[in-house]
Amino acid sequence: MRVRVNWRASVALTGTVLKYLSLTLFVPLAVGLVYGEDVLVFAVSIVLTVGVGAALERLESEPDLQPREAMLLVALAWFAVALVGAIPFLLAGYGTESALGDPANALFESMSGFTTTGATVMEEISFERHSHALLMWRQLTQWLGGMGIIVLMVAILPELAVNGAQLIESEAPGPQLQKLTPRIAETARILWLVYFGFTVLYVFLLYGLHLAGLAENMTFYNAVAHGFTTLPTGGFSPEGDSIAAFSAAVQWVVIPFMVIAGTNFALFWYLFSGETRRIVQNTEFRSYAGAMAVLTAILAALLYGGVAPPLGDLGGTTGGVTENSLRQAAFQIVSLLTSTGYATSNFVEWSETGKLVLLFAMFVGGSAGSTGGGVKVIRWVIVLKTLRRELFVAAHPEAVKPIRLAGNVVDETAIRGVLGFTFMYLLVFGVSTVVIALDAARIGYPLSTLEAISASLATIGNIGPGFGSLGPFGNYNDFPSTSKLLMVFLMWIGRLEIVPVLVLFTGGFWRR
Repeated sequence: MRVRVNWRASVALTGTVLKYLSLTLFVPLAVGLVYGEDVLVFAVSIVLTVGVGAALERLESEPDLQPREAMLLVALAWFAVALVGAIPFLLAGYGTESALGDPANALFESMSGFTTTGATVMEEISFERHSHALLMWRQLTQWLGGMGIIVLMVAILPELAVNGAQLIESEAPGPQLQKLTPRIAETARILWLVYFGFTVLYVFLLYGLHLAGLAENMTFYNAVAHGFTTLPTGGFSPEGDSIAAFSAAVQWVVIPFMVIAGTNFALFWYLFSGETRRIVQNTEFRSYAGAMAVLTAILAALLYGGVAPPLGDLGGTTGGVTENSLRQAAFQIVSLLTSTGYATSNFVEWSETGKLVLLFAMFVGGSAGSTGGGVKVIRWVIVLKTLRRELFVAAHPEAVKPIRLAGNVVDETAIRGVLGFTFMYLLVFGVSTVVIALDAARIGYPLSTLEAISASLATIGNIGPGFGSLGPFGNYNDFPSTSKLLMVFLMWIGRLEIVPVLVLFTGGFWRR
């Protein structure tokens, strides 16, 4: 067999990505210096990351990134970033009672961060148990992964900008790539500029609530930490009670920014450019907003009727309290629909009806071109339109009925791609659910069917929390290492939309 893929170029550029990633480790290092915590951990991590990156760069041949090399680079870079990102967790947890001292757990936490999943193996999240520096690194991994590591590299590295369109297409969430300018590197810079701008605004508003006396524990550290995980729809929090640890005013501020994070960022560029009609006429945005509104209304009505018991300090639902019911419903629907994974209430104690509404929201996903996970709204729109067309054609065999979005005909190749992805997503989700359940039974770990389903869906959909012991205030630490490694794989392929990873395991990818 003659290998067709120039793997050396992909591996060498992966080394370049790692070298630049080492610069981001200076952020938690600076935090460590301020608080006098884990300084050596991050100093060693920087040296190791630079060393690994430099070693991989030595493999460089003539850079020739054709579509296959681009796909290989994206898949390798994301996995390599998660591996080196696990180093601080492993070093900080080694020799302590922290679960992070286990390599599988450290990799799980790192992959969960960079893929913005938000699932955790940490049994206790507090500054007494973990340093400010380590928790800030945990937050920062999500911000780096939100808009996309490769998108960032295309924006700043000339050698990647040449093949930027192929790279971003392999990494970007959703079935389509929107070029905002003729040059793809400039498009990447615009996307990161919008992302950065919303993050700064969000941090300013959160800390403003603290200064106004409306959020006593929303310190500057917490404001920055949550800025790093809201816009990427990540869901990590340095507070063990997530957003339930903060006031209702904070929760109301978080909701619209989760909505923003799940919206196609290209629409904001058009909005800022004065093309306001683009966002109003966008079929996906209307469907996205409509799904959130309908599901929120249904859940709010259920909560108002008292489907959940009062949860005291955790901000739970009290039947009959309008504002609280609406806030809890809006927050949890937006959080799970966009795959953010924050929580203001322990929804595992809600009724089965309330849980089913949340489970449905988890399947919807964010918009294409957003930082949200899941199947994506645009795919569901195309799937539903295709099903409707098939019913119409069954009654009118001679009819020719193209699929249209905002008046434009959708290419049949794109439709096949959407249907193929959706089928693969559901197939991998279903098989993984069975494997997780069997693996739990192998070690005698009590796992309900709903917990197995939510574990698979929460990881491949990059959502984070599930049901039962995996609820918003639970963790994944009790799973066997084999299941955790499977979930690492699910988070990896889920963030890269399955195909760029699974295609690497086919013989046809490598052969001439």
